Amino acid sequence: MGYAELVQSYSNKIRVVEAPASGGGLSQNGKFSYGYASSAGKRSSMEDFFETRIDGIDGEIVGLFGVFDGHGGAAAAEYLKRHLFSNLITHPNFITDTKSAIADAYNHTDSELLKSENNNHTIDAGSTASTAILVGDRLLVANVGDSRAVICRAGNAFAVSRDHKPDQSDERERIENAGGFVMWAGTWRVGGILAVSRSFGDRLLKEYVIADPEIQEEKIDDSLEFLILASDGLWDVFSNEEAVAVVKEVEEPEESAKKLVGEAIKRGSADNITCVVVRFLESKTANIKDSDISSTHSSSCYEANQEQTAVRDDLDHNMSTKQTRQDRTAVHLDCNAEVEARSDDSGRISSDQKTIQSASESKSSFKQPSQGHIIAHNNLDRTVDNQKPVEAEAIEATHTTSSEQSGSIGEKNRNSAPVHSDSTTSKASSLPSYH
Repeated sequence: MGYAELVQSYSNKIRVVEAPASGGGLSQNGKFSYGYASSAGKRSSMEDFFETRIDGIDGEIVGLFGVFDGHGGAAAAEYLKRHLFSNLITHPNFITDTKSAIADAYNHTDSELLKSENNNHTIDAGSTASTAILVGDRLLVANVGDSRAVICRAGNAFAVSRDHKPDQSDERERIENAGGFVMWAGTWRVGGILAVSRSFGDRLLKEYVIADPEIQEEKIDDSLEFLILASDGLWDVFSNEEAVAVVKEVEEPEESAKKLVGEAIKRGSADNITCVVVRFLESKTANIKDSDISSTHSSSCYEANQEQTAVRDDLDHNMSTKQTRQDRTAVHLDCNAEVEARSDDSGRISSDQKTIQSASESKSSFKQPSQGHIIAHNNLDRTVDNQKPVEAEAIEATHTTSSEQSGSIGEKNRNSAPVHSDSTTSKASSLPSYH
């Protein structure tokens, strides 16, 4: 072998790994954000496709996310990217019975794919599909093949899909009952060829390899933090917990998806790698709004209490002044009575009677401040009662202002967030791959 041929053969073995293609977006209602990243990795061809799509259906904002890992060429995965979600959202029962709509759409798309393959003579192509559908407060994950969906709930990792492998007891039994077989050929394979037990396409093995999805539903609530959808190129080198730990460290979903793909390449993944990360934002927004309202409510109550205290202080001051004046009047009456008694030298008995009478009148006048104090406190109670509607109106006004501000923020998000529909650019391979 000459020098030029040696250099050429060596250069053919070197695969320059390009930075993953990436992107992301935010839903119009501000309830979730998403990011994606995809790379051929160390492979010479790209057979992964994905779809990130947001639609408005019957007044609902619907998020649709999918990862499609092709084998035997890119044709089947590309077909799923272009048709699967369109078939799903046009299903008449998509909103009312989403699970049955997903099952119907998967099988219908598989049938249409097989027809198109027959016309194009690409009978060897197949693809997995792992999808996530967001409708209202529901997350529905549907899976065919060995791409995987993992969620983080309350800080913990949970797989919400099952890898369809031929050596699983129920899958192997189904294949053998249909007349097929499973054998070891580097890994367990259907008919010694295919390393997954469910897929789209794969015409030659269709009798044994079905496209029926397994569907799992999760509630979107405060504990649900994010979702990871990825092809097996990621899961070959990452555990569920490791992937969740990486996403926890990076708040922005596009950056977290890029980090996962880059790290999978560093760890030696030999396959194409595609990853979609969806972060759920509604609970975070709700907590912020509740905090603001609570703070404003406390402030309003404090101000109302301060007003009540000021009213009480004014009334107490007025009562104190009134009582002092009445005390002075009583003392003055006592002095007059004593002077009158001394000037009446001719009738001490009469004088004493007048003194007793004056003293009695003085005692009567001393009762008046106490009664006035009670009346004033009754008036204060009525004043405090009258303050209650004022406090309620202040709190109600604060709630209204907070709601208006929240509405304007939501409107801004809706106006500024475009509808996204993105995918990787494929490079069809001339050499079939069977995982």
